[in-house]
Amino acid sequence: MQKIHAAITGVGGYVPEYRLTNAELEKMMDTTDEWIQTRTGIKERRIQKGEGKGSSDMAVEAVKNLLDKKGIDPKEIELLICATTTPDMQFPATANIICDKAGLSNAWGYDVSAACSGFIFALTTGTQFIETGKHKKVIVVGVDKMSSIINYEDRTTAIIFGDGGGAVLLEPTTEEYGVLDSVLRTDGAGRVHLHQKAGGSVKPATMETVMNKEHYVYQEGQAVFKFAVKNMADVAADIMARNNLTADTVQWLAPHQANKRIISATAERMGLPAEKVIINIDRYGNTTNGTLPLCLWEWEDKFRKGDNIVMAAFGGGFTWGALYIKWAYDTPKK
Repeated sequence: MQKIHAAITGVGGYVPEYRLTNAELEKMMDTTDEWIQTRTGIKERRIQKGEGKGSSDMAVEAVKNLLDKKGIDPKEIELLICATTTPDMQFPATANIICDKAGLSNAWGYDVSAACSGFIFALTTGTQFIETGKHKKVIVVGVDKMSSIINYEDRTTAIIFGDGGGAVLLEPTTEEYGVLDSVLRTDGAGRVHLHQKAGGSVKPATMETVMNKEHYVYQEGQAVFKFAVKNMADVAADIMARNNLTADTVQWLAPHQANKRIISATAERMGLPAEKVIINIDRYGNTTNGTLPLCLWEWEDKFRKGDNIVMAAFGGGFTWGALYIKWAYDTPKK
């Protein structure tokens, strides 16, 4: 019996229209465009505006974009997994809300929470539903409205994050295409360096927690940077070694868009030249779970069937990992 692989057969994406530029941030806090670009590589980030708009609204646009391109009826989708750090609400799952808003009436779904690594964790999970033969059409979403948990008086976090998301469709194939390997890691001791202090069961929301601004992202930048540089590069190198990949045989690195210096360190460790590295952090910032599907969405027309792609991510918690994907299709020319 031939082995079933989970192939990515389509990609959709969405970013809000509003651009928060470095020039605007200069007016809001003690920072400069040069300072931001030197340390992060970011020029602007997208911010979702509008009352009552949440992560699900961006995800729905990405899912609709995907289904329209593929010509697929929403009712054909059997499962939707949503990777997000900023769910619409504590419950129900944002995946359920997306299914309802996008008309995926025959799909069940749930959320995955692993900070910036959530999308590759969710993609690995979705892959297994395809490989076992349980489902034939699975959508994996990565989306975040980071502006909802950012303190715009804190330049250590405000300059970094943006809003946006993307979606990929997984379908079965017996050819050697799709998600072929994964290396996933966690270290809960890292939570002290990057977390949200209040709002969970340990420290529920009170007037005091709100006044103390404990519902925003808290980050110790240097500790996170040091850990991310080493570990994101390590898993990327590990996935290459496990699959006998070299700098010549890897066509693309799709890295989590957290910091341009972290991306460069990962590419250097893999021996990849700049032209093989996908970078859009300059325009979108760090959209957390949205970064990797947005990379695939923007570069889709550059990928060719059979391309070897390494995806790597690092997130709070700490979480990190890498995937090896062999691209399954050529994008039709427009």
